Amino acid sequence: MSDYCGTETTTTGAAPASGPASATETAGQAPVAAGPPFAACVLCQEPTEYPESHKGITLCPVCEWREAERTACSG
Repeated sequence: MSDYCGTETTTTGAAPASGPASATETAGQAPVAAGPPFAACVLCQEPTEYPESHKGITLCPVCEWREAERTACSG
């Protein structure tokens, strides 16, 4: 299973091979996922898994999970 922060290990337990460091890695920041610009969560402003062009409320995985717990049927 992958870690949300991007520190995934391979099936052998070794860290993934790293190529040349990008500008964001050399600045002490975590590498940014390639792809479209991601929308900010409307509750906590963390990046979501949705592109900025996504219509509707965009929530990060943590806030989405909490919202589902909050609105779930209790019985």
